[in-house]
Amino acid sequence: METRRNYRYYDLLMAAFVTVLLCSNLIGVHKVSYISLPFYGEYIYGAGVLFFPISYLFGDVLTEVYGYARSRKVIWAGFGALIFASLMSLGVTYLPAARTMSAEQQSAINLIFGQTPRIVAASLFAFWIGEFVNSFVIANLKLWTEGKFLWVRTIGSTVVGEIADSLVFYPVAFFGVWSNEQLVSVMIGNYFIKVLWEVFATPFTYLIVNFLKRTEHEDYFDKDTDFNPFSLET
Repeated sequence: METRRNYRYYDLLMAAFVTVLLCSNLIGVHKVSYISLPFYGEYIYGAGVLFFPISYLFGDVLTEVYGYARSRKVIWAGFGALIFASLMSLGVTYLPAARTMSAEQQSAINLIFGQTPRIVAASLFAFWIGEFVNSFVIANLKLWTEGKFLWVRTIGSTVVGEIADSLVFYPVAFFGVWSNEQLVSVMIGNYFIKVLWEVFATPFTYLIVNFLKRTEHEDYFDKDTDFNPFSLET
């Protein structure tokens, strides 16, 4: 009978992943910002994109060290947390405001937390698809590279996972709300920021992965893994 492994940092990584996910989806999701670049002009991006890629970093680390199946549980935990946060936001915005609250205060709360069903659906499905694609790619790349070239796995999985995420989220959330030009511009701009973020974070990813592999005595290879995203078996 196989002995169930207990890991020192797995639960902490799950909590950190869910925290980053909730914060990046609730804070800054409505804010569109820009930076002026030489020879290009205004580079438009969503403010939340500066922090959302951290969840992909955690996804990379979890899959690389603990394997796809344990990463799958973390993704489902994040998915459940997003559903609860969305329902809570809906409830808060629809509750009647007390007389002590001004119309401006209520409008501000509605603006910050009043996500439309479209944005909620887009966030949920984009996250679910993007994270599972990311985890699936990094697990299989680890087999193909025989555990070598970690940077190929982390960057390659992010390139593919973020394509899936972006192609779902922005059209579902903003088609018909934003102009087509703004939609495409923000989608492309955010995509490249996410990928570049992963590239710059690669040395940091190496440090975390190497530390966890030494401490946890684990370097999982998904040779016989069931990649069904709906299973919770580890």
